[in-house]
This record gives sequence, structure tokens and C-alpha cells, in this order.
Amino acid sequence: MAVTGLILIAFLLVHMFGNLKMFIGPEAFNHYAEWLKGESEDGGILYPLVPKGWFIWIFRVVLLAAVVLHMYSAATLWKRALAANPSTYAAKRKLAQTYSARTMRWGGIILAGLLIFHLAQFTVHAALVAGPYGGSPYAMVIGEFGIWWMVIVYAIWMLAVCMHIRHGFWSAFATLGANTSATARAVLNGCAWAVALLLYIGFMIMPVAVLFGWIH
Repeated sequence: MAVTGLILIAFLLVHMFGNLKMFIGPEAFNHYAEWLKGESEDGGILYPLVPKGWFIWIFRVVLLAAVVLHMYSAATLWKRALAANPSTYAAKRKLAQTYSARTMRWGGIILAGLLIFHLAQFTVHAALVAGPYGGSPYAMVIGEFGIWWMVIVYAIWMLAVCMHIRHGFWSAFATLGANTSATARAVLNGCAWAVALLLYIGFMIMPVAVLFGWIH
């Protein structure tokens, strides 16, 4: 669960970087989208090491495997926790007191549902709110985030994502043996907050800029 969680966090950091290309302009963002899919004139990412269009499917399979394994690990750990849960009130007291820690499991399920909508919206183009896909990734993003309530929904979703990540980042490195002292625990906590805040600001600055007309 720790390893797959860190893979997903790495993906989000790369995804955030790609979204920020919206600030450079339509040509840069559209080229980035085509480059990932192997549709650009240069053959796309990793070409000619892999044939045109292969990278995006390899990437999707790896990412899907990480998501499935992450959810499977969560379900397995949940079952183990329920089986080991003692019946006395004192033993049932919650040790993790942060909101994100207490809601990791149900929060993950909710995030999975919202992720499906997000993919249907921006990847499959079956749930576009602003209208049919016109063939330009840049124009599609402008259209979707030009709707105020969509930006609010996105902001709430990203808040939930980053709360999940804040606790997950800390837990992952603690599981892998980095939580060795009070100092290490403080550093881990600081890094977890830094990554969560970076992702929230990085993902939200573009939709807000679109909504207020700073990107058009």
C-alpha cells in the first residue's frame, strides 16, 4: 500500500506540472497532450524506444495496476483491522486523531468515485459539462473550468485528495522505516504537509486562472 501510494503521488506531481503548461499557451499545452499520446510530430514521449502511441497505454496500465493494488491493500488491511479489533471500549479508542487519518478508508472510496468522473470528463470526453469535445485539449480545459461551480467541485475534490495524501505520505514513509525518532517524525510530517499544499496550490491555480479570465 505504501509503495503504490507513493507511485500515485509521483503521478499527481507530474500531472500537476503538465496542467501548468496551460499558462504557456494553447500551442504548448496542446503539444504536451499530443506528445503524451504519441500524436505529436516528434513521435511522442519515448519514441523511438517505443512505437508511437504505446507509451500512454503502458502508462495507463501501470497506473491502473497501482490504483487497483492500492485499493486491494486498503481493503485487506481494513479486514485485518476489523478481525483484530478488540471488544472493550478502552481498546477501541482511536489513536489517529487527525481528520484525514480517521477518514482514509471512506475518503479513498469517495475519491475513487470522483476519479471515475474526472476520467470520463477529461480523458474519455463522455462527461463534458461545457459541451462536446472540439478536438483541442486547451479549449476543452478552458470550457470546463470557465464554469464557476465546476471549479468549486474541483476545489473540494482536490481538498479531499490532498488531505488523503497528507496522511498517506506520512504513513507510507513510516511504513517503509523512516519514522525512527521524534525528529524524523517531525520532518516527515513537515514534508507531508509541504507535498499536500504544493499539490493543492499547483492543481487549483490553473482552474482559478481560467475562471477569472487570466488564461483564455
